[in-house]
Amino acid sequence: MTPGPTEVPPDVREAMARQIQNPDVDPEFNVLYEELTDALARVYDTDDEVVVLGGEGMLGLEASVASLIDPGDEVLCLANGPFGEGFADFVDLYGGDPIVYEASWRAGFDVERVTDYLEANDVAVATMVHCETPIGLLNDLDEVLETLADAGVITVVDAVSSLGGTPVPTDADVVIGASQKCFSAPPGLTTLSISDDAWARIEATEGRSFYASLEPWHDPDLEEPYAFPYTHLVSNCYGLEVAVERLLEEGLASVYRRHETVAEECRERGREIGLDPYPAEESLYAPTVTAFEIGANASQVVDEVLEEHDVRLATGLGEIANDVLRVGHMGYAADGERVAATMDAVADVLGS
Repeated sequence: MTPGPTEVPPDVREAMARQIQNPDVDPEFNVLYEELTDALARVYDTDDEVVVLGGEGMLGLEASVASLIDPGDEVLCLANGPFGEGFADFVDLYGGDPIVYEASWRAGFDVERVTDYLEANDVAVATMVHCETPIGLLNDLDEVLETLADAGVITVVDAVSSLGGTPVPTDADVVIGASQKCFSAPPGLTTLSISDDAWARIEATEGRSFYASLEPWHDPDLEEPYAFPYTHLVSNCYGLEVAVERLLEEGLASVYRRHETVAEECRERGREIGLDPYPAEESLYAPTVTAFEIGANASQVVDEVLEEHDVRLATGLGEIANDVLRVGHMGYAADGERVAATMDAVADVLGS
């Protein structure tokens, strides 16, 4: 019951055991890849192009920065959690100038402050996180994205821990997902929806990476059966294909209701045993992961819950690593019985 990687369903594991196609020479793999990206576009709810890269979700964050900025470009990094702050490190790595809007880890973003940053700086790209997994916070980004779009800024959204569990911001230029979170497929693939405006900037950017560059994935000279810039992770694609099919067969509206329902059940049970969610406002609670304030003994609780009840949970990250207990209820784990058993285990360990 961690907030990713999540437990993988049997049919996804079975799909990965299939005999592999050769993605470099077998046109049938191209068909599978096209069907997979079409299915992912339905989950994204977008008409933008979707690509799947061989690498876990962090590759998507780095690739977005590596592909969109040139040295000296000013990049507004909206940060109200560890991953929002981490975008600035990638900007530094690729020679950009990160301008960090540091907000409280318990609150959302103020659109007026975003406007102030835009007026004071020549911002080319802006980065932000939809679901800050370490603190169980889901950002409402609609107004922020509208403001940035009006200013002609290219926007990048990390939706790694929300895609497939709740609707993601479709107005962003780049939206990043990953196989190991709400899809409940194994780690190894990152997904991105990329707008025409983003592709235009990618093509105009000098670029200082190969594997972390998005440009080769939009190369018109790539023709079947050589349609990929490098050999793809075939078995992982097989697994993700089945995982996405599971969501679409259930129906996305049903999937999102399921996540909301179990999240509410998890938070309510937590309150009953004396635990409060970390974000300050109820409107910021994530439907895919709940972070509970627990004092300074989260690691001990995680160890005891695992040892005594065979349930694996997670602590927080960074400066609040031992102050937060995290329950993942995303994808395959967004199940009422699983959440109830998990919270029973937590209550037993806490003596509540």
